Amino acid sequence: MKAKNQIGIKTEAELALLREAGKILSSIIRDLQCSLKIGMTTGQIDQVTEKLIRDHHVIPAFKGYRGFPGSVCVSVNQEVVHGIPGSKVIRDGDIVSIDVGIIHQGWYSDTALTVGIGQIRPELKKLLDVTRDALYKGIAKARDGNHLSDISHAIQQYIEANRFSVVRDFVGHGIGKALHEEPEIPNFGPPGCGPVLKAGMVIAIEPMVNIGTWQTRITEDGWTVVTLDGKPSAHFEHTVAVTAGGPEILTQ
Repeated sequence: MKAKNQIGIKTEAELALLREAGKILSSIIRDLQCSLKIGMTTGQIDQVTEKLIRDHHVIPAFKGYRGFPGSVCVSVNQEVVHGIPGSKVIRDGDIVSIDVGIIHQGWYSDTALTVGIGQIRPELKKLLDVTRDALYKGIAKARDGNHLSDISHAIQQYIEANRFSVVRDFVGHGIGKALHEEPEIPNFGPPGCGPVLKAGMVIAIEPMVNIGTWQTRITEDGWTVVTLDGKPSAHFEHTVAVTAGGPEILTQ
């Protein structure tokens, strides 16, 4: 969903609340990551996630959003994003992407990571490492005075140098009083284009990276995005504030 307003500049008081939200969310996803194990279902992961969110006295941002039934998106192997939790069992050698959002005092925070379960193939480990590193390459460009596409270009350049592909159909976004605000943040494109970044902007940067083709499709459930060729995909995301002193990762 795309907001119809300009890119918002957060006040210091608003940034303080977003920092609180990010700190809470980083604690939740850290505990969630530690709970993942062989034999769990994606539905059980959702149950653990909702309990962690409620225990922190915040609201699951995804549950009910446009009808999404879970508190977390759980995407396994060839699933890129928006996997609906259910009866699928996590097995040794799988890679699992978990994407979580919360609402804290009316402010949203959003983060994601992909983890290997048990022993994963070297190619999958490289995919996870490259996707994570690409996120930080993008974050490094989230500076006052840079163009938005400087983020996009840094991510694409790093991913393609490592011979993986960048998903085009889904992008990062602004975040604040709504889960999805302006601007949209593609993970591809030339540098020096788009809006100029300014201190006070808060954005969710989230590269989605495939081993094979960048193309995707949505499955019959209307939510789960999978790679068109059935090859694995990884997803990492942080909520980041643009500040006068450089990018500040709120969900670290």
